[in-house]
Amino acid sequence: MNDFERSDPNTKGEMRKTVKIEVIGLIGLIGLMGEARGQVEARLSADTIALGDQTTLSITKAENFPSTEQLSQNGIVALSQKYDSTSQTLLTTLTSFEPGTHYVKLGEEDSLPLTVTDVDVDTTTAEIRDIAPIEKVPYTFWEIFRWVLLALGILALAFGGWWLYTHRKKIQEVLGPSAPVDTRTPEERALDNLEALRQRQLWQSGRVKEYHTTLTDTVRTFIEESTGIRATEMTSDETMEAVESGKWKVESSLLRDIFTTADLVKFAKSEPLPHEHDRSMSEAMEFVKEMWEQVKPKEEENEKGEMKNE
Repeated sequence: MNDFERSDPNTKGEMRKTVKIEVIGLIGLIGLMGEARGQVEARLSADTIALGDQTTLSITKAENFPSTEQLSQNGIVALSQKYDSTSQTLLTTLTSFEPGTHYVKLGEEDSLPLTVTDVDVDTTTAEIRDIAPIEKVPYTFWEIFRWVLLALGILALAFGGWWLYTHRKKIQEVLGPSAPVDTRTPEERALDNLEALRQRQLWQSGRVKEYHTTLTDTVRTFIEESTGIRATEMTSDETMEAVESGKWKVESSLLRDIFTTADLVKFAKSEPLPHEHDRSMSEAMEFVKEMWEQVKPKEEENEKGEMKNE
């Protein structure tokens, strides 16, 4: 038999009672610790601040943390929030611009007092001054240099304009005479170009394609200058259709003969007879004269009538 069995029965009862008490105490301690862990804690890093200073509100282990909008009331302004996940703590920076005692509302009934002290100014010793005038900052070297460059640029442009104006005659002599302004009418220009083409005798020297190409290009240019039809960008059929559909009363067969002969030479390598070359030239001149009678400005007709009367 061991010592415990040999011990007194009364002693055994006391030991059982002690064990029960210790167990009950341990369970109660654990329960209190659990309650302590679940309790919400809220505190201010400083419950008294000067006007405009800041304090930090710490809220630990809350189910629902208040927002900055909820805390910004009663003269208190919540500036920012930061959550510490390790300690489950919400840190909110608070300030106030109203002196006095304010209450940070945490719930329906809970709040923390915050005292805001005003800034005391001793007017008996402090010197009160007017608002200082705007101080002029001196110009830097680069600012001055920029204006100097601008002024030099303006002077250079002015000098260049003056020099060109005073030396314009010498410059003209070096560059040579400028091209004279062509004051001829589209009819005169076309007839002159056709006559110049006749004098070159291209088809007589075997340059048949060049002859008919230049002839039709001259007619196309005349149509474009006198009527506005973009004949230089159209095909032969498109040009004839545009002329025939216009309001002008011209012999369209002349234009058709000119383009037909030229297209056969350019695309079918045809060799017209000598009289066909001369006929294309005559038809081109006749078409230009007839077309110009239809499209020439009225001012020119009036000038010719006045010259006849004189």
